[in-house]
Amino acid sequence: MTLTESGSRALPRPEGRDRYTIGEVAAHTGLSADTLRWYERIGLMPHVDRTHAGQRRFTNRDLEWLAFVGKLRLTGMPVADMVRFAELVREGGHTVAARRELLIRTRGDVLGRIAELRDTLAVLDYKIDIYGDALRAPLDERD
Repeated sequence: MTLTESGSRALPRPEGRDRYTIGEVAAHTGLSADTLRWYERIGLMPHVDRTHAGQRRFTNRDLEWLAFVGKLRLTGMPVADMVRFAELVREGGHTVAARRELLIRTRGDVLGRIAELRDTLAVLDYKIDIYGDALRAPLDERD
């Protein structure tokens, strides 16, 4: 697996390109154009370049950032925390400790959710086994 600077898995992109329209980014990421505009409006996206006509032009680095934001979304991180993380990144290297702490806290939340899901999986497996046993029993023994 190839990881980008943002720690996300590298996605295939058109060869030799580093400028994408909002439609191309939407198709590539699965995010709607409205979501991309909203991310920019709330400060979740770093400065997005624009053409002389005002059209957004995203870069490969923007795509990497969006992939990382997608991973943060999957963790259940609140949007406010994602925006805060983006602000810290823009503020520079002196915010590394704060960024790390935010990610450590999120990691703890993810580990808690994983534990809950494992418990839930154990209950499901138990019930599946019970029903499997019931299906294997003769018809006259089923309730």
